Amino acid sequence: MEKLRVGMIGAGFVAGFHTRAMVQLRSMELTGLHALGGFDALAGWARKHDLGPATIYPTIREMAEHVDAIAIYCPNYLRLEIMEEVAAAKRAGAAFKGVICEKPLGRNVAEARRIVALAEECKLLTAYFENQIFMKAIQTQMRQLEPVQKVMGPLTLTRSAEEHGGPHMAWFWDPTKQGGGVLSDMGCHSIAVGWYVLTPVGKPLTFLEPISVSCDMGLLKWGQPKYREHLLITQGIDYAKTPAEDFATGIITFRNPETGQKVKAQFTDSWMFDKQGLRLFMDGLGPGYAFEVNTLVSPLNIFIGDAAAQAIADQESALEKSTASRGLLSVQTNEADLYGYVDENQDAAESFLNGTHAMLPFSYGLEITRLVMASYMAAERKQTIDLTCLDVQRDLESFVPAIQQGRGRDVL
Repeated sequence: MEKLRVGMIGAGFVAGFHTRAMVQLRSMELTGLHALGGFDALAGWARKHDLGPATIYPTIREMAEHVDAIAIYCPNYLRLEIMEEVAAAKRAGAAFKGVICEKPLGRNVAEARRIVALAEECKLLTAYFENQIFMKAIQTQMRQLEPVQKVMGPLTLTRSAEEHGGPHMAWFWDPTKQGGGVLSDMGCHSIAVGWYVLTPVGKPLTFLEPISVSCDMGLLKWGQPKYREHLLITQGIDYAKTPAEDFATGIITFRNPETGQKVKAQFTDSWMFDKQGLRLFMDGLGPGYAFEVNTLVSPLNIFIGDAAAQAIADQESALEKSTASRGLLSVQTNEADLYGYVDENQDAAESFLNGTHAMLPFSYGLEITRLVMASYMAAERKQTIDLTCLDVQRDLESFVPAIQQGRGRDVL
């Protein structure tokens, strides 16, 4: 069976998730690896699990000579710079055919648009990785409800949430590097999956037209003195000077261009969910039917008492962002599959090997970035943003949220 030879840029948290996903496929191998650090451990894991040679290359240009696709999993503030290098390698004659980019495509619309332009100029196939759309629970409910939708009509309201207790790495907490706070980090997931499940069966990804967005955000936990001090000690980030939001919620209204019907997607994201660990919650309501997804509902629960807790080396072996190593624990046996990482990698492999863009191309990632930036704009202006307004559309092209500029104290 032909395999897509992938060269991975980055060796951090999300790269680890993708390698755990790739090892479950027959259509991908990790051929090359380029990263600032952590590559030895990741390469060793890949070789141990027969994922591929995982050759470590000192430059992107050298790696590009030996792979079919390059996957960009580096921190957000490096995405555009890395994409410029990827494009330069292609212009210099490297034969790779496609490029993958983990969410978000860019920290703002200008960055995302430049990344799209570079891929188009180099005639590269693209895959924007938004894993929650590929979750088996999301795809299965859509198949299950397809005949109902055709009779009763599409969903009219969706609610999507991603919540946990906060990121692992210091750069995630730095709004100037990450692009903001929880809205930039996880709002892209919730906005994308809401738009996707509202879309009538058989219609293109961007069929529904976004017409307005409202958003409210706050610094509810990590702005308190106790937790600011914890961030400063553990991450070296001073939220007294450059805070970012740890809670965001909003509503995007979409219009069906064929029927004129308006539908709504609500999103809620937080870094203050001090419960079991990461929770993804989505539900949708239609005329006479509904669905609900909750990733904390697991077929496996275990209990660890105080006397046994010292035997636990890593509470996250049970669940991403787990906050406890004892008590009654929800355990997910295959998080890479549960969250959609396996299926999005499978889609990229099949698409690129067949010479087509993935189900979610870079152009779609640009649209998600626009909606995230529009949400920041709505929160800053404290008003519902009219996305059909030409002035708003123009402003979004150069808009950089105050929080992303390091001026979070002005709005929080």
